[in-house]
Amino acid sequence: MEPWIETYRGAVSPWETDVTEHFTVAYYFDRIAMAEAALAQRLGLLDTLRSGGFTRRYDVRYARELRAGGAFHVESAVLGGGGARFGHRFVDSVTGEAITWVDVHWETDAAPPASALAMGWDGPEFEQRVDPTDLSGLVPSAAGRVQPGDLDEFGRLGLCGTIHKFTDSSVQSGAAVGLTADYIKTARRGFSTFEFRLVISGALRLGDLYRNRTGIAHLGNSSLRFLHVMSDGDGREVARLGQYGVQLDLDKRRPAALAPELRERAEKLVLPT
Repeated sequence: MEPWIETYRGAVSPWETDVTEHFTVAYYFDRIAMAEAALAQRLGLLDTLRSGGFTRRYDVRYARELRAGGAFHVESAVLGGGGARFGHRFVDSVTGEAITWVDVHWETDAAPPASALAMGWDGPEFEQRVDPTDLSGLVPSAAGRVQPGDLDEFGRLGLCGTIHKFTDSSVQSGAAVGLTADYIKTARRGFSTFEFRLVISGALRLGDLYRNRTGIAHLGNSSLRFLHVMSDGDGREVARLGQYGVQLDLDKRRPAALAPELRERAEKLVLPT
């Protein structure tokens, strides 16, 4: 097996961009899911992925934006370090630049075959960010039922559908601190995510209820780290997302300090440490 193999090739459709005018994060995960399944099939682990029943963690670093019409492909590899650990990198098909990195851990006894060449991780280092243990300050941010369009090829709420639900939470939470649609339009400010940590610990099926709650795990000058937790209808956690980003000046495409009135509102959502 080659060290890095191509597992997806395509482009950004205009309808896959968001209010910050770049590729919507949920559609990154749509491609991650396809790349993960393609790699799993190559390694003989597709049945393991299909069966589920184990926790998966995805650390994602967005190094550069993709815009509508952007051509890109995904390369994947087995990573060194033992266990079931995989890497995916989004590559600009024109320049060859790696623009997004994904480090994936499966908590399962299944492992890639010995013939698969293990690669060292040459992407960015992910800091160990500890989630608050007291989640009593989480506030409701999304709720609904799993719909057909949310499902992956295995009949579960997929990565893309999960991130869409967490995006609803992000929009709700952003509005709560003042990043409303009107503010984004008039002040030319948005929220740009540069790092995700997604943990899938359960499975939802068609028609299942879900409820999301959100708090702020970090509040900086221009940066915010949201913590979103998804639970099923019985209150069991099935997924959580640490979403790290900055308020973005949409014209200069650079971080901008939070206005005092936004900071005051955000402080009410900060989780106790």
